[in-house]
Amino acid sequence: MATMTCSPWARMGARAAMAKTRTSPIGDAVIMQRSSSLRSTSASQRTVRPEAFPRRLFCQELAVLLDAGIPLYEALITLHEKEASVSVAQVIETLTTALSQGKTLSQAMRMQPAAFSTLLIASIEASQRTGQTAQALRQHAAYLAWLDGLRSKLISAAIYPAILIGASTLVIAFLTVFVVPRFAEIYEDMGGDLPWMSALLLDIGRGVGAHPGVAVMGLLGIVAGVWATWTSPVMRAAVSAQLWRTPVIGPRLRLIELASLYRTLGLLLQAGVAVVPALEASSELVGPSLRASLAQATLRVREGVRLSESLHQHDLSTPVSL
Repeated sequence: MATMTCSPWARMGARAAMAKTRTSPIGDAVIMQRSSSLRSTSASQRTVRPEAFPRRLFCQELAVLLDAGIPLYEALITLHEKEASVSVAQVIETLTTALSQGKTLSQAMRMQPAAFSTLLIASIEASQRTGQTAQALRQHAAYLAWLDGLRSKLISAAIYPAILIGASTLVIAFLTVFVVPRFAEIYEDMGGDLPWMSALLLDIGRGVGAHPGVAVMGLLGIVAGVWATWTSPVMRAAVSAQLWRTPVIGPRLRLIELASLYRTLGLLLQAGVAVVPALEASSELVGPSLRASLAQATLRVREGVRLSESLHQHDLSTPVSL
């Protein structure tokens, strides 16, 4: 069983390993993320939520220490001693306590599901049998980096349409409140019949001009409805299901989900997880639109059908993946 104190040689090795990260791309990312974390948070000011545990940074730093030859327990002690966030330090302390009690790293992680994902736990559990824990940590950090990049691309792609929708809404509101009522007065003086769409627009403009308070309350009600839809899990699921059925957006959402599924499966299989447990772990990470199909494909694989055939039968494949 590991001792509760780190030897001087282990501490020197840990410092050398952390210094080594400054000369590598991963090390640069580690130092930059750590510096920004220390600047933005303080242990005495606020407590980081469990779901905000920096898994990517933790995997990178722990992999560096293990590659340097530092034993797992002493590597975790080193990370605990340099951690400034109280809640993050508590998570690492729980890991070291579990290790000192004879538990494995995957078992210690499973005790804290809010901090460590099912995917990471499965990868570590498989890597412990082959002695490739550091490699599994690096692969998981790369996977999280890929997810962050994908999320950034999706957000960047959504910014321009959001700006257009917001600007169009403001322009329409301005026209309805200030311009349309004046045109309504002009058309009333001119007389004559107007198309029903034009007449409806003028009536709306007159109503808004006569009752601006009611119009503002209606606009606030629309904003509140959109916010309630976004924050409600049931409404978000309904909106997501509707988007999956749209001809343009649906196929692209499916490709994104399939790419995430393939990446997750590849990570687990490369870590040494069997096919069926890898499929079961992946089902917890995919969206509801693919979860039922993936469950059926997992059942077929369990019955002895090939993975590629099972995925193809349940519409979980692409021409390239086959």
